Amino acid sequence: MLERINFLKDEINKANYKYYVEDNPTISDFEYDKMFAELKELEAQNPLLITPDSPTQRVGSVSEKFLPYKHKYRLYSLDNTYEYDELEDWYKKIVKEYGETELVCELKIDGLAIALTYEQGVFVRGVTRGDGITGEDITNNLKTIKAIPLKLFEPVDVEVRGEIYMPKSSFEKLNEENLKNGEKLFANPRNAAAGSIRQLDSKITAKRDLSMFCYTAIFTGNVENLPKTHYESILYLKKLGFKTNPNVKLCNDAKEAIQYCQMWDEKRFGLDYATDGVVIKVNSLLTQEEMGFTSRAPKWATAFKFPPEEVTTTLVRIEESVGKTGAITPVAILEPVQLGGSTVSRASLHNFDEVGRLDVRIGDKVYIKKAAEIIPKVVKVIDDEEHFKRSVYTPPELCPSCGAKLNTHEDEVNLYCDNPQCPQKVCAGIEYWVSKDAMDIDKVGPSVIAQLYNKGFIKSAVDLYKLSMQDFMQLDLVKEKSAYNMFTAIQNSKNRPLARLLTAFTIRNVGKETANVLAAEFGTLENLMNASVEDLAGVDGVGEIIAKDIYEFFKKTENIAMIEELKELGVEPAPPAENVSDELKGKTFVLTGTLQNMTRDEASEKIKLLGGKTSSSVSKNTSFVIAGENAGSKLDKAQKLGVIILTEDDFLNMIKGKVL
Repeated sequence: MLERINFLKDEINKANYKYYVEDNPTISDFEYDKMFAELKELEAQNPLLITPDSPTQRVGSVSEKFLPYKHKYRLYSLDNTYEYDELEDWYKKIVKEYGETELVCELKIDGLAIALTYEQGVFVRGVTRGDGITGEDITNNLKTIKAIPLKLFEPVDVEVRGEIYMPKSSFEKLNEENLKNGEKLFANPRNAAAGSIRQLDSKITAKRDLSMFCYTAIFTGNVENLPKTHYESILYLKKLGFKTNPNVKLCNDAKEAIQYCQMWDEKRFGLDYATDGVVIKVNSLLTQEEMGFTSRAPKWATAFKFPPEEVTTTLVRIEESVGKTGAITPVAILEPVQLGGSTVSRASLHNFDEVGRLDVRIGDKVYIKKAAEIIPKVVKVIDDEEHFKRSVYTPPELCPSCGAKLNTHEDEVNLYCDNPQCPQKVCAGIEYWVSKDAMDIDKVGPSVIAQLYNKGFIKSAVDLYKLSMQDFMQLDLVKEKSAYNMFTAIQNSKNRPLARLLTAFTIRNVGKETANVLAAEFGTLENLMNASVEDLAGVDGVGEIIAKDIYEFFKKTENIAMIEELKELGVEPAPPAENVSDELKGKTFVLTGTLQNMTRDEASEKIKLLGGKTSSSVSKNTSFVIAGENAGSKLDKAQKLGVIILTEDDFLNMIKGKVL
């Protein structure tokens, strides 16, 4: 019996390796399923023979939370550059001190860093990068990813580093399914992978098509013929059963490394996974050890980041959309074109002043690129003789949704529809109410909101709290389970923190950062409603103009009635969380760019727990700017004002041990 079980485990593990790692299946699905069913039956009859490395243990379970786990070996960040000259300078410094050395180039996978621990070849633990020192134990979720071997082909003790990712094809399929079900759409494959790998219910993770590329290893036991170079270690990882990226190249010098970067800057969009650059490493492990690390990154490695791609296409028409405040936003409708690995048919034009500045006309050839690799925008018109023969675009005078006359607001470039019953405006406001930044009501997406509005079930966000499960059951393609999930999500939002409710109100000039400041300062909605203009203007980060907007909002009869109705329906903000300490009291932080280990909201929450404040804009009163990847104008302003700039690692070190 034991011999048969071990035989089946080995055969299934080999089949998984061939299918998920080498993409070269050697047996049919029928044969695989037959072996798996037999193994499952034998283990059910002999539960004492079930081992952690059995393929049947790739099952889902539910955790209350992920426990922190301190890495045995720190996971460092990488320095990066967008310039080939800087890459050459980095290599010249190495040559000057250590002599000519080979380099290894690998595609930088746009995913989530992970550390896997194997003891005697058996997978025992998987931990997120976290802050590089402490991560979260997500072993059960990682077991569901079939590209991660549960048992290696050799009984070694090793910690393996890699990147969890979601293939682009799987990402598009997931978003299509979410769109049909009225669930939230993910912005890009990395966000989808992050959301999937940190599910408390690992059965959900198992349903998402995640994979992993391994890129380095730390051997902790006796290993015969231990690799002496990084390139050899990658080959050895593949021999052990890990999936490694096939596009790794050994280069003699920086010139060859640059050629590799240039080649993949063109070819990357044909891959079924997202890559945003190339990682270049010194090949010799002995030289790596001699070179060591800075406080945040290895000296023997750097990343070359690909510049944002620009492509040309034709402007088909300009569509005017109505936002939650009634602002009319022009959107470029384009001939579909491939950009950054996805098909783009819409792009931002920002506002009508920008349309005029670009002098963009229907039928023009235009350049588009992705801002921060995510949002497509029109950046330039391609001048040709035909351009001047086309009609100059003129902004609309009437609302495209309700036909009301459009107005301008003082000191603003936007056109506005001021009709409170404008259908697009109402629906956009409700969409914002349920969004993650506001009341965070999952499952209730734009298509669901449109149906609820069109069927007359809701006319405002307040009406969401009046809905029954039966109301949802009357919507197209909504079954009982989906109706229950949407109803429950709305009920669960009734006691969100005050800052979220203030954000959802869409008070003029009050975004989530200002909402956080107001909530921290006044504590309760009643205190805020009773505050004078002077009280409000005295709050750091508010000022007189915003103070008047807040004051006027809470004095309007319709807004007072709305708040009273929300109270009657059970919507009561939760009391603000108590500070863990006053460590950051009196300090104001501004966050910019993309953080790797947490969202900006999570970073903001940690700051507030330590008594600090966050602001949306940089001023002379700003204490620190935390700059992530693709930091923009806020970083530039901070440098001009001499504000202290922190990297993400600097910030994590600042708060280390002080907050959970």
